[in-house]
Amino acid sequence: MSFLPISKQEMEQQGISQPDFVYVIGDAYVDHPSFGHAIISRVLQAHGYSVCIISQPDWKNEDSIALFGRPRLAFLVSGGNMDSMVNHYFVSGKRRPTDAYTPGGLTGKRPDGATVVYGNLIRRRYKDVPVIIGGIEASLRRMAHYDYWTDSFKRSVLLDSQADLLSYGMGEKSIVEIAEALDNGIAVRDITFIPGTVYRTKDISGVFDGVMLPSYEEMKSQPKRYADSFWTQYQNTDPFTGKTLVEPYPNGLYVVQNPPQPPLSMQEMDDIYDLPYMRTYHPSYEAAGGVPAISEIRFSLVSNRGCFGGCNFCALTFHQGRIVQVRSHESLVREAEEMLKEPDFKGYIHDVGGPTANFRHPSCEKQLCQGVCKNRQCLFPSPCPNLKADHSDYLTLLRKLRALPGVKKVFIRSGIRFDYLLADPDDTFFRELVEHHVSGQLKVAPEHISDAVLNKLGKPKKEVYERFVRKYYKINEQLEKKQFLVPYLMSSHPGSTLKEAIALAEYLRDLGYMPEQVQDFYPTPSTVSTVMYYTGTDPRNGKEVYVCRNPHEKAMQRALIQYRNPNNYDLVREALLKGGREDLIGFDKKCLIKPRRTIGQTQKQRTGGAGTPQAKKTDGSKPGRQGKLQGKKSADQKSRKKTIRNVHKKKSDK
Repeated sequence: MSFLPISKQEMEQQGISQPDFVYVIGDAYVDHPSFGHAIISRVLQAHGYSVCIISQPDWKNEDSIALFGRPRLAFLVSGGNMDSMVNHYFVSGKRRPTDAYTPGGLTGKRPDGATVVYGNLIRRRYKDVPVIIGGIEASLRRMAHYDYWTDSFKRSVLLDSQADLLSYGMGEKSIVEIAEALDNGIAVRDITFIPGTVYRTKDISGVFDGVMLPSYEEMKSQPKRYADSFWTQYQNTDPFTGKTLVEPYPNGLYVVQNPPQPPLSMQEMDDIYDLPYMRTYHPSYEAAGGVPAISEIRFSLVSNRGCFGGCNFCALTFHQGRIVQVRSHESLVREAEEMLKEPDFKGYIHDVGGPTANFRHPSCEKQLCQGVCKNRQCLFPSPCPNLKADHSDYLTLLRKLRALPGVKKVFIRSGIRFDYLLADPDDTFFRELVEHHVSGQLKVAPEHISDAVLNKLGKPKKEVYERFVRKYYKINEQLEKKQFLVPYLMSSHPGSTLKEAIALAEYLRDLGYMPEQVQDFYPTPSTVSTVMYYTGTDPRNGKEVYVCRNPHEKAMQRALIQYRNPNNYDLVREALLKGGREDLIGFDKKCLIKPRRTIGQTQKQRTGGAGTPQAKKTDGSKPGRQGKLQGKKSADQKSRKKTIRNVHKKKSDK
């Protein structure tokens, strides 16, 4: 067992004279099943194809793409495990200081829009070699889409990258079918029949039962037509009912999306994760300090794929789909046993999960033969009557992993869907979650507390989250544990005005909690929420939605969630005044901030009005209220950090 070649020397050592595929990736090469390039490469290798990897080539130098020469069948291209633009930029547009998928965490090793840049780099050097793009960046840009970073409406990435074929979704099945078609001598332009792929053509006479989407030019000039197109696409993400989609472009060109690949069976999932991965980064990166991204996933287990949660800000529906696919207990236990042999393993399995940790089977029986509902979500706005909320299989798996010799603790760090947890009539899993699988604090994602905003987020109502919180702390009390909740919150999501942002701040005030991290809404391709942001329209019903686009208002909404931070005072004050909530500025316990003292007032308090320190009044009496407040100011500032540190303890005591 060895790493795949990343140099010509390694290629020759492995007896490869000409690789079948050259895989160009935006990440460092990490041979671990949490990395898409590792899975695709090992799947191809298992089917008899040779793969060489060009990791993070110099996109300014055409020679960098010619490291292995011309591949026998095709170039494969992936921008990386993350979208390259999300990898590079905060939502504010500020550049991220590190890149966890690059050796040493260095930035600048991949271009913006890596899939497009790499595709064009290959095409300049090799005019006639097939180019197949895939990965999450290509998958979510497979049709015309809004691009937040340039604030523009863009064509399918298939066209801008000059690629021949796009594999969307997870890609294991489609890449094998593509490889076999090419190996059998079928021209890439004629590979128009594989599920899970997108191709371009000027002849759609062979498209059967297709759905014509609005044209690119129409959507570009009328953004609301994009909302219509997106909703049609959203309703055709299911492999059982999905139709072929046709998107017209100028000059008689069409981009055609075939229906998705069927979900993987448990055996297929096992086969993929049982392939001979090295489970770490290529040793050539050791001198640079390794690849930081390995630290979180090295001792974690992927137990499932797909998500029927349906959050509107999440692209999982478009990428992995809504049908949950799982690995067997035996496969997961085998992988855990391999972890135990690693010298760095300290007895802690960091995670057993996936997009949503506690989804271990399809939401209902009919999904396995009929697919998901087009116009009904499984959990939103309330759980479907057909929902099968059952944690027994997941619980059995966790018990097996806990029982392994050498395992001290099995944590669950990927998301727990709390409304699904509450829908299970059996509390056994909930109790064992609290007793065995929480590392002091459980991360959950209510996202907001305004029902109006939650509706736009596709999340359950505030009451559901509060019911979960009460139950969580009750079980902790019964088990004599003091563990806390860390709620993830989102600011400036479509539908959130200053009114809703202030309501969220009041909720946090009553809770006695200020979150250390707040996520501004990040408009990424192929989500319902991004369509709302771009078009001002809810694609689900065509209704108008308030959208916060002004950077200053976004800053105010974010500051309100962290209103206790002194650095946010001016923004919070401005937001309260603009929102007509001056009642929240004062000394009452219900107020968010205190009134601002003027420079003159502050100087007078310090000197007693005569330029001398005010330890006592001149008549010997004690300082007045203002003097007391000023005297307490520095002590209050010193205690603020201690207050924040103890906030979870306060919540528990409540």
